Amino acid sequence: MNICVSNGEAAQFELRFVWEEVEEGTPFTGEFLTKWIAFDGGAPVLLMGLGKRAELDRKRARRAAAKGVSALAEMGASSIEINVSPILSALGEGSLCAVAESALLALYRLPGWHLEEKARRETVLFIKGAEETAGTQKQLEEARRLAEQVCRARDLVNAPSNLLYPQTMAEKMVRLGQKAGLSMAVLDEKQAAELGMEAFLTVGKDAARPPRLIVARYDGDPQSSRRIALVGKGITCDTGGYCLKPAASMGGIKGDMAGAAAVFCALCALAESGARVNATAVIPAAENRIAPGSFLPGDVISSMSGKKIEIGNTDAEGRLVLADAVTYAIRREHATAVLDIATLTGAVVGMFGFTTAGLLCDDEELCGDFLRAAELSDEQYWRLPIFPEYERMIDGKLSDVSNVSADGCGTITAGLFIRRFAEGLPWIHLDIAGTAWTDPPRWEYQSKGATGAGVTTIYHFCRQWGETHRTGAE
Repeated sequence: MNICVSNGEAAQFELRFVWEEVEEGTPFTGEFLTKWIAFDGGAPVLLMGLGKRAELDRKRARRAAAKGVSALAEMGASSIEINVSPILSALGEGSLCAVAESALLALYRLPGWHLEEKARRETVLFIKGAEETAGTQKQLEEARRLAEQVCRARDLVNAPSNLLYPQTMAEKMVRLGQKAGLSMAVLDEKQAAELGMEAFLTVGKDAARPPRLIVARYDGDPQSSRRIALVGKGITCDTGGYCLKPAASMGGIKGDMAGAAAVFCALCALAESGARVNATAVIPAAENRIAPGSFLPGDVISSMSGKKIEIGNTDAEGRLVLADAVTYAIRREHATAVLDIATLTGAVVGMFGFTTAGLLCDDEELCGDFLRAAELSDEQYWRLPIFPEYERMIDGKLSDVSNVSADGCGTITAGLFIRRFAEGLPWIHLDIAGTAWTDPPRWEYQSKGATGAGVTTIYHFCRQWGETHRTGAE
């Protein structure tokens, strides 16, 4: 991806933003997200409406930039000059990163998949109307870095499950993680068994392709003892097991590792930026298939924590692998706080649709840090309540905990299941089942298929968390 401050050279196309309040008699009035092609000395110019000045916020600016760039890319543009002056004058210089990131994301196209990086046609973006300072360059570099990692997450989630399975995902992440400066490790099924990770292995051990636990470590603040664990669900193929999914749901079973893609790509962005934070991504990668030895409803299994788990539904497998991954992050990686993210429940889609993710958190400071990060990413999250009666819904009859609720509240109780393994540490849970995939796109900077949900917010959250705890008392 190539984005820089305009150097005065003529671009193939120009993108200008226009307010709705324009001079009387102008044929194009600039209503929000309407466009008009004009010619300035023979050069084609796309006028993109920003709407009313008083209504512009950063998300509307993101959408306008993305729609304009996408329209020009569809016209075959190889270089685009974007005049951001109206947006910066209305929202301030700090909005440049968001606008540039969304413009780059609009260039994403679904690649023909194979395990090596696909070469994409490059469209160069030139930024006009921003002062060429160190601060401007820093924002553009951050935009490029984040857009690249969001697109990488999209590629991973869009990948067919016969090509991206636990072993190949581990190999790909090791290669990309080492390139970004991460310390990488992969545990096979034998090593996981030695650690007592029965919940993790119960899901994937009988699939033709065995599970892998992928661990990516970033030590950005070696003098601090604080470490955030980023635990991402990595189910590369989810048939539902013996509680088989309906046929209409089978099309999306390859994308049940969007949480894994989010934490890995966010961690790569942190490493590439040199962020002052210690963070470890723990990714339990497995396939949930039907096989002669696959787990069944009614089974009681153990876990790395020692807690016994009652299986009520084999399609509630994500919380099982996350339980052992959280325990590993705490006991082996010495995490002092935990964030987990997963395409976990269909119930969250019923609540929030495809634009908003569910959030549970048991620590006010942690929740505040995360919601402030979401303000920077413009992703939408809604906090759900944690009441004592919800906790009782997952008490096991024959075990410590059941993997399904006895009385509804599916999104909340799924998150609270994972909390049972957080060992009292500050914990936050994100359910992105509705936002990880979109067809059709809900926002102009998305594309059909995977969205890369969570990458940008987790990146901003970890940077802020590291800064807070670096300057605070150890």
